[in-house]
Amino acid sequence: MGFILKFLLTAVITYLLAAFLPGSHIGGFGDAILLVIVLAVLNAVLKPILKLLGLPITVLTLGLFLLVINAAIIMIADALLSGFSVDGFLSALLFSVVLSVVTSVVDAVVD
Repeated sequence: MGFILKFLLTAVITYLLAAFLPGSHIGGFGDAILLVIVLAVLNAVLKPILKLLGLPITVLTLGLFLLVINAAIIMIADALLSGFSVDGFLSALLFSVVLSVVTSVVDAVVD
């Protein structure tokens, strides 16, 4: 039951962030649910590969390159979904950082 609650809360958070953050647009709540699913798949499959390939840069930047990887994941989700769009790299970076912070807080409260 906790998984479904976290999933729905993440979809609501994603919908609200896309509605309020500049440069990010979402079609509706159904698109937010699809976005959460796509982000989960991309984070499970593609993110470990990108982390491994970017390990030297991540070490040199003391971990800040992981923010770039998160923004790239958001931009890939933008390319895959027609109901979600970000205007550029900075919008994707802002969206990914705020989404990570807010979902971390929600996960801490729900658990």
